[in-house]
Amino acid sequence: MRPASKIALLTSAGLVLSLALAACGGDSTGPAAASASTKSIILITPNPVGTDSFLQLGVKGAQETAKEIGASFKLYESKDPTSIAQNVDAAVRAKPTVIVGISFSFDDVFTTVPKQHPGQSFLEIDSCPKAQAPNLTCVSFKEHEAAYLAGVEAGLLSKSGKLGVVAALDSPFIHRWIDPFFAGAASVNPKATGTPLFVGGSNPFSDPARAKSQAQTLIGRGVDVIEAAASGGNQGVFEAAAAAGAKAFGVDVDQCPQSPGNVIDNVIKHVDVAEAAAIKDIAAGKAGGVKVYGLAEDGVGVNALDTDLTSSKCAVAASPDVIAKVKQVRDDIVAGKITVADPLAG
Repeated sequence: MRPASKIALLTSAGLVLSLALAACGGDSTGPAAASASTKSIILITPNPVGTDSFLQLGVKGAQETAKEIGASFKLYESKDPTSIAQNVDAAVRAKPTVIVGISFSFDDVFTTVPKQHPGQSFLEIDSCPKAQAPNLTCVSFKEHEAAYLAGVEAGLLSKSGKLGVVAALDSPFIHRWIDPFFAGAASVNPKATGTPLFVGGSNPFSDPARAKSQAQTLIGRGVDVIEAAASGGNQGVFEAAAAAGAKAFGVDVDQCPQSPGNVIDNVIKHVDVAEAAAIKDIAAGKAGGVKVYGLAEDGVGVNALDTDLTSSKCAVAASPDVIAKVKQVRDDIVAGKITVADPLAG
C-alpha cells in the first residue's frame, strides 16, 4: 500500500475550508486551469459519509488535495437520487474548479449535466457514464483483481471450505467483490464453495445490524470465512464473525484494527491517491479521459502485499506461506498469466 493511503482520516470540521463562490463568467468552450486564488473543490457523495470507509477515503483525498493545491473545499452529502441531482445543480451554480461525484450513483446525472455545462470540469470516482463528455474525467478501479487475491487467501485459510460474502446490493458492480473472491478461492481449493447474501433495504451501504444478521445466517450454514462488502455495515459482519470464531475480510481500507485477529485481510482500493492525481490534473487544465487503476498501477491490492503487514493487525500476517502465494498470484496477474474475469464486463 502506498504511504499516502495510510494517513488517518482527518476530521472534517478542522479541514473543511469555505468555498469561494466568486467565480465569474459563464460557460466557456472548455475547462481551463484555475488561478491559485480561485481554485475550489466540491465533493458530492451519494449517501451521508458516516462510517462508510469508501466515502471517507473520498473525502480525505479531496480535502488533502485542496490543502496541497491551495483550494477551498466543500462537501455536499446526498441522501437519494433526487438529492444527488439537487446537489449537482447547486455545485454547478457555485462554479468551482472541479465538481467531484463519487460512485456509480452519478452515472445518470453525469451523462447529461457535463454536456450542458462544457466550461465546468467534472470528476467521477469509481465509475463512468457510457456517453462521456469531454469535460468529465473518470477514475475507476479493477476491484476484481484485488478480490481475487483475497479469495486466494480465503481458500487457503478456510477450514470448512465454505465461504461467504455479505454485500450491500446484488448488482453487476458489487459482484466485482463477490465472483472473483470465490474464483480466487477455487483456484487454490477446488472444493471451496461460496454463498453471497445481500443487505438490501433502504440503507444497504450503512446498515450494520442487517449486515450482522446476514453474516450470522452464513455462519449458521457452516461458512467460516466471510468477506464484508457492505461499506458502513462491515462492522456488523466483523462482530458476527468474532462471536462465532469465524474470520472475515474487509474492503477499501485496512479494517483489521476494527476486529484484531478476526479480520484476515482487506480488499484495498487507493481511492484517495487516484482522486488526488485526477484533481491535480484538472486544476492544471488537463481534464477528460479515463484512468483505470489495477494491481499493475498499485491502485488496488491487499494488506498481504504491504511491507508493514506486521503492524496492520491482519490475521494473514501469521501465515507466511499464504503471503508468498498471494504475491505469486499478484505477479502472475500483472504479467498477464492469470486473467481475472470482470463481472461488470458481462
